[in-house]
Amino acid sequence: MADTIETLLQETRLFEPAAAFAAAARIAGREAYDDLRRRAAADPEGYWADVARELHWFEPWTRVLDWQPPFARWFEGGTTNLAYNCLDRNVERGLGAKTAILWEGEPGDHRTLTYAELRDEVARFAGALKALGVGKGDRVGIYMPMVPELPVAMLACARLGATHTVVFGGFSADALRDRCNDAQAKVLVTADGGYRRGSVLALKPIVDEAAAQCPSVEHVVVLKRAGNDIAWTAGRDVWWHEAVAGAAPAAAEPVDAEHPLFILYTSGTTGKPKGVVHTTGGYMVQAFQTTRLVFDLKDDDIYWCTADCGWVTGHTYLAYGPLLSGATTVMYEGVPNFPAPDRFWDLIERHRVTILYTAPTAIRSFMRWGDEHVTKHDLSSLRLLGSVGEPINPEAWMWYRKVVGGERCPIVDTWWQTETGGIMVSPLPGAVATKPGSCTIALPGIDVDVVDAEGRSCGPDEGGFLVIRRPWPGMLRTVYGDPDRYVSAYWSRFGDMYFAGDGARRDRDGYLWVMGRVDDVMNVSGHRIGTMEVESALVAHPSVAEAAVVGRPDALKGEAVAAFVTLGSGFVPGKELEAELKAWVAKEIGAFAKPDDLRFTEALPKTRSGKIMRRLLRDIAAGKESSGDTTTLEDYGVLAKLRAAEE
Repeated sequence: MADTIETLLQETRLFEPAAAFAAAARIAGREAYDDLRRRAAADPEGYWADVARELHWFEPWTRVLDWQPPFARWFEGGTTNLAYNCLDRNVERGLGAKTAILWEGEPGDHRTLTYAELRDEVARFAGALKALGVGKGDRVGIYMPMVPELPVAMLACARLGATHTVVFGGFSADALRDRCNDAQAKVLVTADGGYRRGSVLALKPIVDEAAAQCPSVEHVVVLKRAGNDIAWTAGRDVWWHEAVAGAAPAAAEPVDAEHPLFILYTSGTTGKPKGVVHTTGGYMVQAFQTTRLVFDLKDDDIYWCTADCGWVTGHTYLAYGPLLSGATTVMYEGVPNFPAPDRFWDLIERHRVTILYTAPTAIRSFMRWGDEHVTKHDLSSLRLLGSVGEPINPEAWMWYRKVVGGERCPIVDTWWQTETGGIMVSPLPGAVATKPGSCTIALPGIDVDVVDAEGRSCGPDEGGFLVIRRPWPGMLRTVYGDPDRYVSAYWSRFGDMYFAGDGARRDRDGYLWVMGRVDDVMNVSGHRIGTMEVESALVAHPSVAEAAVVGRPDALKGEAVAAFVTLGSGFVPGKELEAELKAWVAKEIGAFAKPDDLRFTEALPKTRSGKIMRRLLRDIAAGKESSGDTTTLEDYGVLAKLRAAEE
């Protein structure tokens, strides 16, 4: 009971910005910030145009926004290049000798790249891709460990006007194959392997298996990272270092503001992942503005976003946003607890990191491992902390502030999605008082609301659906190759309002509290996983006749994957088959999607029309009594048997 009372007290407690931080902040004080937000609300197109003018354009735009709901075109008529803005522009303004990327590998190797060095490496690799036939409009797949060459490859694609699709290195060969085939990737960039938990994670064999079923892939470029033995396909495979050595540096190619910058695949409520398309101009402008505002970037900051570039957070807030802002961005290859649970804190102490942006799942892990791993390090360099990927519970927020931040660092708890491209809701450090567990208020130029099922704005503390009422520059433009799915997935429920798929409430102070997904997408350790994607993988196994997958609350991951499986004739449930099915999902999708719980059942609870009642399964998985209407349940005996099996 004491813990519950303490949590409730924390949820209503306001932490005002520290006076010293506010005095030096980019925007000092709530009054100045509210004035900016009012001006942005009154003229959002003018607000974003002012931001865009701070960046380089080969040709200026003729129209800020063309909005034909639900399709938007930002900075129409303008031409630019994101890699030029990240690199050449910063060199030209005197930052050539400044460290752009500060990298540490899991074995302890280090590397730094200045802005001038990074520009040159990107230009050379862009030249190598060009020599392999990659040009404006082509798609390039990237499947790499967290090494500097990963953002180099991304930036090289942007430099040429090629569209990259980065696939997280934990995905299986089948998942990589499906993404590359959907995007029709012409080249696939990878490495022999990377390091994870002290071992080499071999990537090339996965690429070989995938590429063998990708007819569009003409070449595989391989970075020599780990030195492990790999197979080689003559005529297709090319060593990175050899390709670069023989290539002429490529100049930045002017591209239209609406030119596709990248495709990033995200789970949906159907089995097939959606290829979210982001374009160059609008995404660039929002990444630039949100990075410097939310993280209050200073010239001497050492900024570390711990995300992998396989996810959108790594795109926007490890690579593009910090580099557009002229910051020093930290990359780390391995896991946070190898060789010991203090690896993150040791890294922060040695590199004098000033800003840390990480996920609630990681924070909860740090809590579980013990304060002593944090407190034995000098973290006095930290001045700002951030949270991303999922709602953070108040207990973790308070621990983060006290143990990691020494009760002096503001916390920016950010809400956004793969589809939004950049942060939409967050406190501004130095201007907005924070509450543990709330992402607070929308950023300037962003129109967020909480509505009921009819699309009407909800009252204070009334739960509803989180929507965005107006277009924003970094918004997704479509689902690759499937505009109808773009409309149905994001715009069909509330007309001209974008529906985020999250439930939320707004408290009496106007602060937003995100309450999690309302569709069939699970948020597991910050990774969005579609229930249908896991179900499809399970049913593909010869033993499985039917499967239903739901998320259940998990203290560490936020949500855990729970699977209910009905076997085909002749197959017998048991521990061995359970382990086999979990491994099967890991192979089909990736280890992060492997079910935490897998339960065999003779039948699944269904309505009379044959629809699986996942609500009841979520209750069973969470270990709580079923609530709500069950009158449409076809066979009450199925529910009783599932309950009996739990007991």
